[in-house]
Amino acid sequence: MVGSIEAKSLQSNGSVIHHNGLNLEEKLDEFRRLLGKSDKDPLRIVSVGAGAWGSVFAALLQESYGSFRDKFQIRIWRRAGRAVDRATAEHLFEVINSREDILRRLIRRCAYLKYVEARLGDRTLYADEILKDGFCLNMVDTPLCPLKVVTNLQEAVWDADIVVNGLPSTETREVFEEISKYWKERITVPIIISLSKGIETSLVPVPHIITPTKMIHQATGVPIDNVLYLGGPNIAAEIYNKEYANARICGAEKWRKPLAKFLRQPHFIVWDNSDLVTHEVMGGLKNVYAIGAGMVAALTKESATSKSVYFAHCTSEMIFITHLLAQEPEKLAGPLLADTYVTLLKGRNAWYGQMLAKGEINRDMGDSISGKGMIQGVSAVGAFYQLLSQSSLSILTSEEKKPIAPVESCPILKTLYKILITREQSTQAILQALRDETLNDPRDRIEIAQSHAFYRPSLLGQP
Repeated sequence: MVGSIEAKSLQSNGSVIHHNGLNLEEKLDEFRRLLGKSDKDPLRIVSVGAGAWGSVFAALLQESYGSFRDKFQIRIWRRAGRAVDRATAEHLFEVINSREDILRRLIRRCAYLKYVEARLGDRTLYADEILKDGFCLNMVDTPLCPLKVVTNLQEAVWDADIVVNGLPSTETREVFEEISKYWKERITVPIIISLSKGIETSLVPVPHIITPTKMIHQATGVPIDNVLYLGGPNIAAEIYNKEYANARICGAEKWRKPLAKFLRQPHFIVWDNSDLVTHEVMGGLKNVYAIGAGMVAALTKESATSKSVYFAHCTSEMIFITHLLAQEPEKLAGPLLADTYVTLLKGRNAWYGQMLAKGEINRDMGDSISGKGMIQGVSAVGAFYQLLSQSSLSILTSEEKKPIAPVESCPILKTLYKILITREQSTQAILQALRDETLNDPRDRIEIAQSHAFYRPSLLGQP
């Protein structure tokens, strides 16, 4: 890639050495030994779900370790039968012909003709079919390396050592409940890395949230120590194009440290962190507030002042909510703050908010948008609002000392709920919420949140 720094070199024997001196094959062997893999038993990884981030994650691993075929195998599962519409097929053809390397690759693989036929309307392409050639339906402008695609879920997961959850949170439970049927006779326990951002809310026996890692644990019975979350300030296409990025893998120490080392690349630095709750909740919250950020950007013609006011209020609400859920949540700073910033700045949820405000899409189109995939912030708005509106979670106001539901201290969340879920307000309401003269200083909300009496362990299903 033009302008990128190639931070690896070849040894005389052809093996790849990265800038930190680690031999990729040695790194792979080290992780295989940790799993107890024999010499003739490859490390098997499957990515479940083929959205932008899941596909890029699989492609990054394929490019790093795919040459060691007797030691490493990766495949990606997606449902069969999703047709590529004519407009996307035409655009895909343009992308292919604008990239000589991609054009040559397809000709070599005898795969080019089908794209010509689809461009002419003489053939229908399918999402699983084009993914094998390296085209993710949600980001056709960024061709990936060819991937091994499996459409049978049992075949994909039954012997996997590592399963990467690239599904939207709204589909995670259902798919992993099905996966659990294929693991009943397993002897070894798989490792699961969830990339999913979002939550479910349950009101029984008490109001609480269920994060994707918890959904997976409940659906499969895999010990929670083997279920981790990976997230960070990442835009999938930019990561694949070797823009420098970082992420955190969060969970139990047993696996997070070796996985961070195994996943780390010169342009994609992975750190490890123990605070699974804060990172996973923030992963869902940032998508909620990114939709509002997109609306503000569109309605104010990208006013830097308006966007900064929005940023101050939405981050204070995020801090407020995480302090309900964790006794000592990690501060919204460093990578967590960067993750929020990039999501509010760019990404499918911010794009969705912008398009709604401009009138280029409407709410009747749902939250699964062609070419973008699932807009996870929409369901998360409903889930967080439902949770925080429960009177049983009442908090005292700072001045009048009156009990109120926590959502009453989150005017942006309330407004997004009325725009996206009940649809009783237009996108203009987001500006009205920001300009409300009765709004308190965001600092007041943070000070309330940082009181230890504010923490509600029951919100995570804890006694």
